[in-house]
Amino acid sequence: MEINQIYVNLPVKDVQKTREFWTKLGFSINEQFSDEKAICVIMKENHIYTMFLKEEFFQTFTDRSVAKGDTTQTLLAIGVNSREEVDQMVKTATENGGSKYSEPRDYGWMYQKTFSDLDGHQWEVLFSDMSKLPSDF
Repeated sequence: MEINQIYVNLPVKDVQKTREFWTKLGFSINEQFSDEKAICVIMKENHIYTMFLKEEFFQTFTDRSVAKGDTTQTLLAIGVNSREEVDQMVKTATENGGSKYSEPRDYGWMYQKTFSDLDGHQWEVLFSDMSKLPSDF
């Protein structure tokens, strides 16, 4: 079996503010799957999408309680093409209402910074240079 797409679904308080936040980070929106209850952010065309669903709408997909913004149920890691892109994404996120939740990490072969979005979802933005991966890893 091979997975050809992934949709990450996350609850949000305000769909419009979420739209503004992610478009300021440079992401496109799939309007076909977006409305006043949800926004589909294209993370990688034809492969990876994040569905930000208004909390009440999100709740219709599960009978379990939804984690509040002050808890951590998942860490979302996204890879970009350079250290500069890591820095720029986190800078733009924090300038537009996001917040930093940990210090940057530089492992030599991997560089990582983090931000929480408007609803407290934690994102790890990283760049990896696999040619520098230690042989004992």
